[in-house]
Order: sequence, then structure tokens, then C-alpha cells
Amino acid sequence: MKIFNTLTRQKEELVPIEPGKVKIYACGPTVYNYIHIGNARPICVFDTLRRYLEYAGYQVTFVQNFTDIDDKIIKKAGEEGKTFAEISERYIAEYKTDATGLNVREATYHPKATENIQNIIDLVSALIEKGYAYVASNGDVYFRAQKFAEYGKLSHQPLEDLEAGARISVGEIKEDPVDFALWKAAKEGEPYWESPFSNGRPGWHIECSAMAKNYLGDTIDIHCGGQDLIFPHHENEIAQSECANGCDFAHYWMHNGYINIDNRKMSKSLGNFFTVREIAEVYGYEPIRFMMIAAHYRSPINYSQEVIQQSVSALQRLYNCRDELDFALQTAADSGDESLTQSAAAAKEKFDAAMADDLNTADAIGAIFELVKDINMAVNGAQKPSRPSLERAAETFDVLTDVLGLCYNRQKNEVDDDIEALVEKRQQARKDRDFATADAIRDQLAAMGITLKDTADGVQIIRK
Repeated sequence: MKIFNTLTRQKEELVPIEPGKVKIYACGPTVYNYIHIGNARPICVFDTLRRYLEYAGYQVTFVQNFTDIDDKIIKKAGEEGKTFAEISERYIAEYKTDATGLNVREATYHPKATENIQNIIDLVSALIEKGYAYVASNGDVYFRAQKFAEYGKLSHQPLEDLEAGARISVGEIKEDPVDFALWKAAKEGEPYWESPFSNGRPGWHIECSAMAKNYLGDTIDIHCGGQDLIFPHHENEIAQSECANGCDFAHYWMHNGYINIDNRKMSKSLGNFFTVREIAEVYGYEPIRFMMIAAHYRSPINYSQEVIQQSVSALQRLYNCRDELDFALQTAADSGDESLTQSAAAAKEKFDAAMADDLNTADAIGAIFELVKDINMAVNGAQKPSRPSLERAAETFDVLTDVLGLCYNRQKNEVDDDIEALVEKRQQARKDRDFATADAIRDQLAAMGITLKDTADGVQIIRK
């Protein structure tokens, strides 16, 4: 597999540290609210990366953290009269609801910042001891960015530009404006942990370095996240990890592109800010996942009602095709047309090539829809496909869609006795030329989410 490495700005062959095993760290959400549609993209994209690597035969250790102590969490707790832990635990649970809806697999480890305080303190202490960090007069601890000669190597910007763009506030207690916080001394009324520096809490960047080290080791294979995290978050992770550990932090850096809403940047002030939950309540979760992987992960995505409706329609084509396969298998003979066997092999070959080329999910989806076209032509053609060719097509369809995390709401063609009875009653009404009764039953079934398709091989029952 080739991956576009943000660090080198070129595609590179994936060569894991340990053959056959891949260690991935993905930055997770700060849990003070429901995840928004921008959060959903890295969640879906890098879940797909993990699925593909496992499909390709790798053993993947996937770590995604929860930032469960942060200024925004503390602010929300104050507004609601809750503890920070009550807020973070509530929204971790809400995250899991949305992630399950999006068919995102549980990470191998889901560490929380508050579970790794001692690891964070140890890392900060090591940086102080090596002269890369200092304790300010108020008990804050800062990293000396100028001391790390390679600072800026991920974002490919000179230090003076990074200094101007730093999100960390500048104050007299810092030696240099570009220095960033590793530990924050607690203000009155804020939660804190005891440390050799002060009673306080970790900075945003240090927690990921500590958790990556604790769960994956000093050097990891792939670090991933949204494009907005390149600077300062990932840049700072590199600086503090490499200075503390004395080795490379991550060999490959993958970053997904931005999401715009109706061709404008998502913003609460513009009134175009959407949570995943809000969209799922209207369209369901699966169209959101489809939209997130329908474009190449490094390309920007423009969300609109038209785009999400297109995702709904595309998914319906997939589900309809799979239902057609199931129906054809009910009456298939062992001998017949074998062209679907070749179609399945060709689709798999194109899919594999696309996914191995920097996770090109757009072309991978295209390969699946080529197979869909061939399946639809075969099952509706004059020459009926053989059972083995149908089974091969179904197996390929299921495997490839599963790698992308799609078609997970498919119901088997198991129909309860009441529906079977209605279908038989309708068939009898048609034989008796009682079309009014037949149409009424068809409408009754449609209201239950059941569509009937009359074919030469019988009635196909399709669930919505």
C-alpha cells in the first residue's frame, strides 16, 4: 500500500515497523458536545483505513483517544452545574451512539486523558530534565519550541510563520511566543491533579504524546487526523515526543480534507453547523458514512441536501442489487452463465488497486458499482447465471462493501408468516382477476416497508 505522507509530501510505500503489524493513533474528539459532521469524516475515513489493512492481512492496533479534560468541558460543566467528569462521560456515551450508527468499529484502545495523568507527568518531567521544557512563574509548564531544530517539519512552515499562527496565547510568563503549554496550573475552582510543577492539568498536545507512547510505544507507524490538526497539534506532538524519546514519533502522517456546507465553511454564526445526530435523524447514519468515503479522503467535501440525497440513492442501488442476488439464488441452477465469476474477479482487482493507492475509496466504490451493473444485467438477462457464479458475486459484494463499512443495515430475505400470507393472497387475487384486492394488498405491504417485484421466476419481496 502507498500512503501520501504529510511529513514528506509524497506517496510512500507502507513499511510497518514490525512486519505484518500496523500501529495507528487517531486523534479523537474533545467530549463536551455531540460530534459534528466535520468530526465524522476522520472517524469514518480512518475506520476504513483500519478495515482495509485488516482485509489486506495486517494485524492492526488502533488507538483513538478521548480528550476528557479541557477548557470547553470545564466551561460546559460550569454552565450546567455539573462536574467535568459528568459532562465528558455523557458525551463519550453520545459519541459511541453516533459511532455505532456510522458502523465505526471500536478502537483497540479508547484511552482518556484523565486515565493517563501519571504518564503525562512523567513525559513532562523528562522534557524538563532534558532542558526542552520549563516551569513558568505561575506553575504552567511550557515547551521550548526554538530548541527543537526540526520544529515546523510537518506543516512545512518556517518558525516565524508558525509563531504568527500559533493558537496558544502569548503572555509574559513564556520565554518565547511560540512556546506551547504542556501543563496548565489550575485556576480557582478548576479541577486539578497534583504534580511536581503545580496543581493543574495537562495541555492539549501532551496527552496524545503520552497515550501514544503508553499504548503503542515510542515510535508508531501511522498517525492520522483532520487537516486542521497539522498545526499546532500534530506539530507539537512531534516536537515533545521526539525530544523526550530521542527517536521518530510516527513514520506516516495522514490527514483528511475539510468539509464545507453548501460551499461555505461550517460555522455556528452562519447557521450552517450540523451535528451527526441531527442529520442522522432525517437521513439515517449510513448515507453520512457513504458521503464521507465517496470522495478521496484528502479532497474537500461539500455537504448539501443534494449530496446527502445522492448518497441515499447510491446506497439504495447497492441494497437493491444485493436483494436481486438473494432472489436469483433461490431458483438458480448449478449450471448456467459464468460471466459473473469474471466480473467479481475484475471488481476485486480494481478495488484492491484503488485502496492500495493511498486509500482511494472513490475509485473503490466505482469498482463496486461496476460489479453492481454486471450483476443487474446478468440476473435480468436471457441467460441465467449459474449458482456458483451468483455465490461468487455475492461473496465479493459482501467482502468489498464490508471493507468500506457499507450495507450494514441489510436484512436477510427472511419474511414472517403474516407477510407470506399477504403475498399469497395477492397472488390468488391476481389469478382471480380481482385487481382491486391485489392492489390494496400491495399498498398495505408498501406501508409496512415491503415492495413486491413480479418476475418470471416469481414474486420478489424487497424490504425498504
